[in-house]
Amino acid sequence: MGGTEEWKKPIETGPIPESGDVFDVIVVGGGPGGSAAASYHAMAGSRVLLLEKEVWPRDKICGDAVGGKSLSHVAELGVKGMIEETPHYRVDSIVFSSSDGSEVRVMLPEEDFERMEAGYALPRLQFDYMMFKQAAELVIKSGGAVIQEFTVSDVVVDERDEGSTITGVTGFIGRRKEGVLRSYSSALTIGAGGYNCPVARTITESVYEEPFREAEHFCGGYREYWTGVEGCDGDSGPIEIHFIDEVNPGYFWIFPVNENVVNVGVGMVISEQRKQVGMRSSLKKMQKWITGESDRFSNRFKKAQMVEGSGRGWQLPFGSPRKSPASFQPRRNAMAGAMCVGDSASLVDPFTGEGIGNALLSAKLTTRFFDSKEHSGGFPEDQATAYMEALWGELGNELSNSYRLQGMVKRKRLMSWFVRRASKKPKIGEILTEMIASKESQEDLYSKWFLFKTIVLP
Repeated sequence: MGGTEEWKKPIETGPIPESGDVFDVIVVGGGPGGSAAASYHAMAGSRVLLLEKEVWPRDKICGDAVGGKSLSHVAELGVKGMIEETPHYRVDSIVFSSSDGSEVRVMLPEEDFERMEAGYALPRLQFDYMMFKQAAELVIKSGGAVIQEFTVSDVVVDERDEGSTITGVTGFIGRRKEGVLRSYSSALTIGAGGYNCPVARTITESVYEEPFREAEHFCGGYREYWTGVEGCDGDSGPIEIHFIDEVNPGYFWIFPVNENVVNVGVGMVISEQRKQVGMRSSLKKMQKWITGESDRFSNRFKKAQMVEGSGRGWQLPFGSPRKSPASFQPRRNAMAGAMCVGDSASLVDPFTGEGIGNALLSAKLTTRFFDSKEHSGGFPEDQATAYMEALWGELGNELSNSYRLQGMVKRKRLMSWFVRRASKKPKIGEILTEMIASKESQEDLYSKWFLFKTIVLP
């Protein structure tokens, strides 16, 4: 990648295809999920069109953590080495704290840290740049095309004898008023445009008339970058998640992203935030109070400085299971002609807020169900159904367990007691490490006998 400012340079994406051009796959969205989907399908031999509504370099609001789950995908896409050549923070542990001030530091598996597979934290400006640049190279090399500053205005749905099928997109290159209108067709369209993805909305709301945005399964987030935060020195160490009274039932985080820059933010489920009044009704105001007045945290920010213009809010669509889903869990995210990945498929972890790992996993999974030769006439409905079932089969237990953990956080006394016990009993710390590293180990948390003998007994 060369110098440390590489990610601030424009990305050359080649000539723009003529309107009416036909591709095997169109990917809407150039974030990690979209870039990964475009890369995997290009590597599988498909002719891909990758569409991104912004122009690189561009920022993306996020907590900036890239968990260990992501790194196997990042490595096979050829991006891991690029990350390691740029400034980043190696995560070796997670600090959790509860409303009464109790803290526990959960170490990530030592062998993963030594192999540099435990996780990173780095600004999405950097991470997304590297993912998109690599995707652009792979897509163009395989005969495809990449367009920046493309805004989708319409997802094309054909009505056929066998039912509705998505067959492509129409949109503007450049600003809408002065932009150039273009249309493109494909056998498969992949929605990777984030929480408000037009492909996802078309599938869920327009075609199937199912719920798309449910307040109890969406989280609001607010992020700022700070320099000079006390206790955040060096290029490796913990990230912090604090479940404190002022934000409960949400959380406050401190994620170092390099030797002097820290991502600081707050998040709360939207249905809960709507119940709040005064300061607590505004994530920005909550954060200002925590960093400026809180007895627990203000001292760490006394000599720190917020990076001007870095305060921004966004939304996270959680992958928490719905009590009465209209069709598929966590919601419908595919149909004939289309599949969605990452945030567009509502796959963010409801406990940690991490979404990149599930975005990359779902991006790769789409290649299992699409074959450019076999499906040249259109991606079929039965494969769309198989994708949704396989996706929940891969992630359902993990997302359901995280949803239960999210519920435990609301019960302040239980959470405080658990954290106090974990801080005093090494065995619980070991179990938490295994739970973070292993889906199977998470199941233990919901065994009453396991909890009793591990937490309650001496």
